Amino acid sequence: MKLLLPDNVPLDPDVPDDVTVVTYDVDAPVPEEHLDAEALVLWANAGPTVPAVAGRMPNLRWVQTLAAGPDAVLAAGFPEDVLITSGAGLHDAPVTEHALTLTLTLLRRVPEILRAQEEHRWDRRLGGPQPLRPEGAVTSLIGARVLVWGFGNIGQTLAPLLSGLGATVRGVARSAGQRSGFDVVAESDLEAELAQTDVLVMILPATPATEKALDAKRLAELPSHAYVVNVGRGATLDEAALLEALESGSIAGAALDVTAIEPLPEDSPLWEAPNLVISPHAAGGRPVGGDKLIAENLAALLDGRELRNVVER
Repeated sequence: MKLLLPDNVPLDPDVPDDVTVVTYDVDAPVPEEHLDAEALVLWANAGPTVPAVAGRMPNLRWVQTLAAGPDAVLAAGFPEDVLITSGAGLHDAPVTEHALTLTLTLLRRVPEILRAQEEHRWDRRLGGPQPLRPEGAVTSLIGARVLVWGFGNIGQTLAPLLSGLGATVRGVARSAGQRSGFDVVAESDLEAELAQTDVLVMILPATPATEKALDAKRLAELPSHAYVVNVGRGATLDEAALLEALESGSIAGAALDVTAIEPLPEDSPLWEAPNLVISPHAAGGRPVGGDKLIAENLAALLDGRELRNVVER
C-alpha cells in the first residue's frame, strides 16, 4: 500500500513495513507517479489541487483529512466508494484556546486597551475600580450567560473552562439533553435562549442546514449587550446581517476567526465594522495527535475494521 502525507505539517505515523509512505506538495496536485496510492492524507491543501485528482486515483480506498470539518473534502468529488474520515478531535484544545481568547478579548475590552496604548493614553475607564456587572454591558465571564452553539468535542472542551471562570454555560445541538454535565437545548428552542445570552460562541460545521444559521432574525433576538464569537465556519453566519447589527449597535460586538470567503477580501466592509475582532482562521492550524489518528485508521483499514471519524455521505 502507498500512503501519501502532506508536506505542510510534520507527520511520522507508525505504519507497517509494507506500507510505502510518500510526502507530497500540498500546493500542487498529487504527481502522476503517485496517483496509484491507496491512501491520501489531506491538510490545508491549496484549493484546486484536491478536486484536480479526486477522480484520477483508481486505487484510492481512503482519504483522511486532518481538518475537523470535512466540507472541503466532500466538495472535492471523490468517488462514493472512497472512505473519508475527518480530523474531529485533533483540534479540540487549539480551537478551545482560541475561542476562549476571543471571548476574553471582547469582554475585557482588549481592542480599547490596545488603542489607548497606541495613543499613550492611560484610560481610567478601562482600569482601576470597575463594577463587576456594569449596567448595559458584560465585562467579565463571572456571572455571564454563555451559549455554545455546536456542542461537540470542541464545545464540550470549552464549556468547563468557561464555567470555571464563573460563566453559566448551556449548549445548543440538534436534540436537547445533557452532555458532559452541561444542559443542552434543542435548536428548535434557540430563539428563546438567544434572548437570555450574554455571549454566543458558534462552533458549527458548514453544511446546507447550517448555511447562514445565524441570520438577521436570530441576531435580533440577542440582547444589545451580547457578543458573538465564531470559530466554526464562516458560512454559518450571515455577514451582512452581522455588519448591520454591529453598525446599529443592536449587539455589543463580535469576533470572527472564520469568514464566508477566505482570505477575507481587502475591500470587505467587515474590516471597518465597529467592535469587530477578526483573526485569520487561526483557531486550529495544529492537528494535535494527527500521527496517532492516521496510524490507527490505517491499521483499521488494513484489518477490515471500522475507522474513526468516518464521514457519512
